[in-house]
Amino acid sequence: MSQTDWSQDPRLSGFPPEKLAFLKELAGNISRQPKSQVVAAFASIQMEASRKGIQFSNQETEQIVSVLSSSMSPEDKRKMEMLKMIANKMAARKS
Repeated sequence: MSQTDWSQDPRLSGFPPEKLAFLKELAGNISRQPKSQVVAAFASIQMEASRKGIQFSNQETEQIVSVLSSSMSPEDKRKMEMLKMIANKMAARKS
């Protein structure tokens, strides 16, 4: 899915413009990554968002992952699910 295609996904229609702009910027960066590093690049999204003062709710994160991972291989989707589990456990510890 190209950057333009995913950004028009109706699941993202309620996102604030600054969050969509952030996601478009990161998607552009991720699209230049070697395919083997795409999942790792997704892991950096939360850190980069935090650095820029942008926070995503759990629902927003689920929507983002769903949209951006729709064109991933099954293996990469499994890796993404593993990253989500780790991120959720880390977030729970901070609470």
